[in-house]
Amino acid sequence: MIKKIDKKIVDVEVGKTDENKTAEAPKNRRAEDKNNVVQMHERLERPNMLLGSTYKISTPLSVHALYVTINDIILNAGSEHELRRPFEMFINSKNMDHFQWIVALTRIASAVFRKGGDITFMAEELRSVFDPRGGYFKKGGKFMPSLVAEIGDVLESHLRMIGLLKDDGQDEHQQRLIDEKKAEYEKTVKEMEKSAPEEFPDNAQLCVKCQTKAMIQLDNCLTCLNCGESKCS
Repeated sequence: MIKKIDKKIVDVEVGKTDENKTAEAPKNRRAEDKNNVVQMHERLERPNMLLGSTYKISTPLSVHALYVTINDIILNAGSEHELRRPFEMFINSKNMDHFQWIVALTRIASAVFRKGGDITFMAEELRSVFDPRGGYFKKGGKFMPSLVAEIGDVLESHLRMIGLLKDDGQDEHQQRLIDEKKAEYEKTVKEMEKSAPEEFPDNAQLCVKCQTKAMIQLDNCLTCLNCGESKCS
């Protein structure tokens, strides 16, 4: 069809064929997918169901244990951008002595989680809190400067479990030195076991003289079965 142009041409545009449109469609779709990546932010609504992990804290500072629950949200599930992040924290215990600051801590922690961004600093900040009355050793020999620090230790363990924190690991020289020290320690322990007497009763107490758990009650008097130290002598 021929059409006569009566007006002056002021602009020119090259039209696209159907083939060109089809070729550009996947590119536009990939760009759109990248723009649709869901990031963690405070306006993100809480789903009806979250994945949670509960950790038990037994401390000599309290008769009752604390139970720390951290619920995680899955962002971009099923895609290459899938990410698991903490969304909220709860702490429960029969001990009501620390109720106020525990509630405050959980609300602040949950607010930081929902804010998005890097939240790994929280574990380090909590672990650096010291109790003026002194800390304690937990099972396994690890020292905890405070109850708050142990909550921070739980948070760090959880972040490592979901992959937000990763161990840097030891270099070759450090690992070799650690292996040598472990071998030396095991050799020393085995030598001490060979030279040590037979095992003492399970209910024996620690002797202040020979530092051996061999003090038992004999004739209404604490006596050491290892060195003979007696409270009645």
